[in-house]
Amino acid sequence: MLFFNSEVCRKAGLLGADGDLKELQGLEDFEAALKAISAVTGGTAITVANVGGETATPWRLSWTLYNQRQGATPFISGGGTKLTVDEDLFVDTVTRIQSWVRKGWLNKGLDYATAQTYMFTGKAGMYLQGEWEISTAQSVKGLHFGMTRIPTVYDRPAAQADSHCFIIPRKKRTDEQRHQVMLFIKKMLEQSMTWAEGGHIPAYQPVARSTAYRDLSPQSNYSSAADVAVYDDPTWYGGSGSTFENIVGAQLGLAQQLSVTPQRALTVIKQQLRVYLDTESPL
Repeated sequence: MLFFNSEVCRKAGLLGADGDLKELQGLEDFEAALKAISAVTGGTAITVANVGGETATPWRLSWTLYNQRQGATPFISGGGTKLTVDEDLFVDTVTRIQSWVRKGWLNKGLDYATAQTYMFTGKAGMYLQGEWEISTAQSVKGLHFGMTRIPTVYDRPAAQADSHCFIIPRKKRTDEQRHQVMLFIKKMLEQSMTWAEGGHIPAYQPVARSTAYRDLSPQSNYSSAADVAVYDDPTWYGGSGSTFENIVGAQLGLAQQLSVTPQRALTVIKQQLRVYLDTESPL
């Protein structure tokens, strides 16, 4: 999600009469917004955590922008046996991110907590992170903020995403035991408004379509992100907090720090993924 500091963005001329962020459509709009915010803050416009072991956020940003581009292909396919990323598009996307760093719009290196603190305290106008950080933002006294779906910077809307789910371990159960399991899940799903209040987009449709959720702000402002969600490619070594994410995200974090070129980052990614690409799934 895109978190924004309302006061900073108001001074930058980016808020509409309703107090929400004006629609930013395309690269030109987005970069103009970053430039305007930078003029207000005197430096950083947007923050993305990328140091202190933070590999997830650089990956999520790059995967989002890459998938907004026409012609984007899966990073890996064949269940994790083939590297199929469009290398030119990927390198170009990371090059664009580096250009924001060089212009001073995007931070060169910030850890998770400091990246959000920049937006909370007005040192930056925007912050990219998962919607779960809404509770953190709400706890900051005097902070006026909003949230929206990540703008369509390139050709089509996309936002990296993952889902929480219930897993029922495989074992023998009586009909009564199975009923108890399903009843527990049902009752949890019926509490999806609590899940939504914590920032998450509810999958349980009676809540997702309810008036109560539509009236929940700013959570409902970005509910359409579910329609353009882009998951990580399916593989036994992928997903949130995975080996894949750690390998790729680490190199992307270094690229944001301007420590490696985008091409070098991709070369190292390919080298480090090779052992997993060549290993049969143990699952």
